[in-house]
Amino acid sequence: MTPLLLFLLLFFGAGVYFTSHGEAMGFYQLRAPVAVLPALALGAWLAWRRGVAPLDTMLAGMGHPNVMLMCLVFLLAGAFATVTKAVGAVDAVVALGLGALPAALILPGLFLVAGFISLAIGTSMGTIAAVVPVALGVSDAAGLDAGLVLGAVVGGAMFGDNLSVISDTTIAATRSQGCRMHDKFRENLKMALPAAAVTLAMLAVMGDVAPVQAPDDPVSRWLVLPYLLVLGLALAGVNVVLVLAIGLVVAGVLGAVAGAGYDAVSFAGDIYLGFEGMVEITLLALLIGGLAALIKACGGLDWLAQTIARFARGHKGRRAGEASIAALAAGSDALTANNTVAILISGSLAKDIADHHGISGRRSASLLDVFSCVMQGVLPYGAQILLAGSLAGLSPLLIAGRVYYCWLLAVAAIAFMLWPTRRRDAAAGLGRAGSRIE
Repeated sequence: MTPLLLFLLLFFGAGVYFTSHGEAMGFYQLRAPVAVLPALALGAWLAWRRGVAPLDTMLAGMGHPNVMLMCLVFLLAGAFATVTKAVGAVDAVVALGLGALPAALILPGLFLVAGFISLAIGTSMGTIAAVVPVALGVSDAAGLDAGLVLGAVVGGAMFGDNLSVISDTTIAATRSQGCRMHDKFRENLKMALPAAAVTLAMLAVMGDVAPVQAPDDPVSRWLVLPYLLVLGLALAGVNVVLVLAIGLVVAGVLGAVAGAGYDAVSFAGDIYLGFEGMVEITLLALLIGGLAALIKACGGLDWLAQTIARFARGHKGRRAGEASIAALAAGSDALTANNTVAILISGSLAKDIADHHGISGRRSASLLDVFSCVMQGVLPYGAQILLAGSLAGLSPLLIAGRVYYCWLLAVAAIAFMLWPTRRRDAAAGLGRAGSRIE
């Protein structure tokens, strides 16, 4: 795990150092793709010392299908955001709909919209790519802090992704723990709903907002169509890459029809500008993929699993077992920066811990999903925050602390773990396993 710790030390340490010395953009002085290079060098050296081919391992991690898909989504999302802004689609959304919302409902509304879309399509990445461009237009029109707005969108996306029955994380968690999806959904809901309710209340009173003002210049209502099309296709279950590609083409066509002077040359130029805006996040995704592969090959994930397994064996009771599962999920996600991969890696060990401590499958699956979601939603180098930050031109660190839903979900989940459950589990008919739960 030392390479990851080195990366975090350099990335966070440089930001804190420059900020403390009066640099307004302290966390931009050392870019994350550069900060990860010494960590990659250390990981390669450790791999070489252990007889692992460092270059082949790193390239395999960088070229993993999940990493490639992530990079493609980044590029298409950047192009879609740039083109829709250039043709006036954001102004059209503000002018035609959002101006009627009370100021206090803008942030809760964005959270709910992102949560509903993510719940329906099962992917937080696709939700963020679709909602963030509109959310940024709203934040500009209402005078809202962009970091607060993006925190609401990312939180809503993680809320829906965590609960969705078609999410990769739900499928991985339920299969590895041997429980039914609707049982895991009900268990998750007990933790997610209180966190979401408190988040909505906080968002309703946070931020100094003004009523959204429509643009002075008239805009065509047809320019809203790219967003509606993207949301509709996403809700219909179309692949996120195809959704963004179709939305991009439709935005360009509408720009040529409804926008003065917007032609094929402007369209092509804006697509490339969108790609350029995603260079940093794409590079970081590739390099983090290579770093994760080196850490795994060097035994970092095995060490984490063995450490948690020793703790679980040395402590009796349900709470110790649940704490071990939570730490396993969060730690694996911190190392891989991918909640689905984290669940796949830690699922079998979590099942063993659950069986040893008499924890039901639905509960262990829920804890796996919740704590990987919590960690993924606040990781500054996680795909969700990186995508939101790149679309807005903000430091990921400015967003991570404002994803209030994920922080509150962690609090709710810990409280849920500490709450006595003997009567409830006995009433649920858990049999012998249930009788062992404290």
